[in-house]
Parts: sequence; C-alpha cells; structure tokens
Amino acid sequence: MKEHMRTYVTIDTQALLENMNAMRAKLKPETKMTAVIKADGYGHGAVFIAKQLEQDLMLYGFAVATAEEAFELRDQHIQKPILILGYTFEEAYDQMIRQQIRMTVFNLETAKIISEHAGALSQKAYIHIKLDTGMGRIGFACTDEALNDLIKIFELPNLIIEGIFTHFARADEKNKECARKQLEIYQKTVVRIEQLTQQIIPMKHCSNSAAIMELKDANMDMVRAGISMYGLWPSEEMERQNITLKPLLEWKSHIVYIKEVEADTPISYGGTYLTKRKTRIATIPVGYGDGYPRSLSNKGYVLINGKQAPILGRVCMDQFMVDVTDIDHVKELDEVTLIGTDHDQCITAEELGDLSGRFNYELVCCINKRVPRIYI
Repeated sequence: MKEHMRTYVTIDTQALLENMNAMRAKLKPETKMTAVIKADGYGHGAVFIAKQLEQDLMLYGFAVATAEEAFELRDQHIQKPILILGYTFEEAYDQMIRQQIRMTVFNLETAKIISEHAGALSQKAYIHIKLDTGMGRIGFACTDEALNDLIKIFELPNLIIEGIFTHFARADEKNKECARKQLEIYQKTVVRIEQLTQQIIPMKHCSNSAAIMELKDANMDMVRAGISMYGLWPSEEMERQNITLKPLLEWKSHIVYIKEVEADTPISYGGTYLTKRKTRIATIPVGYGDGYPRSLSNKGYVLINGKQAPILGRVCMDQFMVDVTDIDHVKELDEVTLIGTDHDQCITAEELGDLSGRFNYELVCCINKRVPRIYI
C-alpha cells in the first residue's frame, strides 16, 4: 500500500512504549504519568496514542490543550482522566462536567462559574489549579493578593480540587537555576495554600519532559510527559546520555518524475536556483501544503537510496525538486526519506528543524492531516 501513497508518516508503537518505560525509570514507583497528546499528539495521532496507553495502570490519564481535543478522545471511548491544560470557554463547561474532563482554573471568577454549572447539573466538577511561578502565562500569581482569591476556591461547592500545578519555562536548559527557582516558589506556595485552607491537594505536578529527565526533585505525585514520549528532545542542551529515546515518526514519499536539464536551468518559482552543470532533477510530491517547511528551499535535503539529495529551488505547495545526479540507480517511484533513516543515513526532526529555522516540536505538529499516518 505504501508504494502507492504520495506521502505518508509511519508511527512506531513499540518505540512509544519504550520511551514511556525509559521515562518511568526516572520516577519513584508511586509517581503517576500523564501523557500529553495535545495538537493531535504532537502530530502523531492523539486518539491512537491514547488507545495504546489507555490500559497502563501507572498512567493517570491524558493532557490536551482544548475542549475539542478532549471531546474527541471521549467520543473515541477513552475513559481515563483528561486534563485540559489551557483556557476553555463557558459554553463547553456542561459537557466537560458530564464527561468528567478536568479543567484548569487560574482565576476565581472561572471557578465560580464552573461551580454554578456543576450545581445546576447536580454533579461535581474536577479542577486543577494553575500557578504562574515564572512562565508569565496563565496561572495565579504567587502573591498575597492572588492567594487571597485562590483560597476562596476551596469554599465553593460542587468542585473537586484534584490537583495543583505549574509549568517550567527553562527546564530544558543546561543551567537549572531558573527551573529550581520556579520549583521553590511552587513548593512554598502550595505549602501555604494547604496551611491556609487546611486541605491537602491530592495531585501536585510540575515536571514536563525535561524535568522528568533532569530535575528529580520536581517529580511529585504526577509528571507530564510530552515531547520525549515521541522520542524527541526538549532541547539541544539536554544530556542525552542520561536516557535513550527512540523517535516514533518517520516521513516518507516517492520520486514521481526524473528529468535531465542543462547547466544554467532555473528551478522552481522565481528561478532562485540555476543548475551549475548537467543535472538530473527528481520531483517529490510533497510541499508546504503538507507541512514540509518552505524555508528548506535551496538548503534542505532528503535521503534517496541512502544518499543525500539536496533541494533545488523553492519548495512549492505540493512538490519540490532535488538533485539526484550523484546518486546511482535512481528511478521513478523510489522511496524518499524526509524524516527518518535510509540505510546508514538519518535525518532527524531536530536536524530538519535547525535547517528550516523551526524546532522539532513545531515541525512534527505542522505535518498536516492530508499526510496519512501508518501505525506499525
């Protein structure tokens, strides 16, 4: 089937399980994991990933960014808890309460409205409180004024305060000073909240992928595994000898046309590349309409028969051209590797991100839905 596909992505399910186990080895036995599958599982397929992990007893559940992402998982019969990490509009509250989807709360007014909706439904709403300890994004500030509002949430009816969390801004840096400062602020604030309210918050969680691997003190009741679950690195500053990660995703295509042109032939829109010799040009049926970066024009490359084939000219919406002059035995319908391994050569998402001026998170998230995912 793959031989007849314009382009496709393969997802290695065994690598997913191995990455989860590698991260779990960094944790205390009682620490739960949450699989972050927002943005369609970072482009890997949220529903499929969730179904693969649903029966994992040490998995708390899943984290997403939007109500719509959570509803899709419930529609596909995912039963584990789902936490929405970002803002949700009031119109979605009733459905989230009915489906026991966890909401993030970062101001008192939102908590009051959720409480009212839950009361009207004669149900309880699960919430996680978000603290801003240094990200500068959503979250209660860790100030006296903000805490005066925050502790009032504990007095509201119809709410189950299941967790309290923050998010590290710089845990993926070699120098962990800023991350440790955030952790200190978080810990002191939580202690104060529990003292003021005389209540224990069951689930305290701070760690993202970088902290799971390199900030042991931040691994509390729960951790949130995101980019590393997919075998990708949070940043180039991470100590890679500390853990083995296997990329899940490979991106492939095929040559659909080969022709030979003379020297000084312009290639693609704008004629930004002129051939320097008699050149064999292969056309690849992939473009920025699929999420392949246009910024790779004239500087990226693909792998064909285990050799690098440089991109010539601009990447188009649905096609781009490469130089196969120096690659032996190339023919139409030969496999092309955009991300992944071909013989002893490899193009990683990190490398492609560097070449295109993006980074690995963005690159895989941008592979759009017209590119089929094949799970192996």
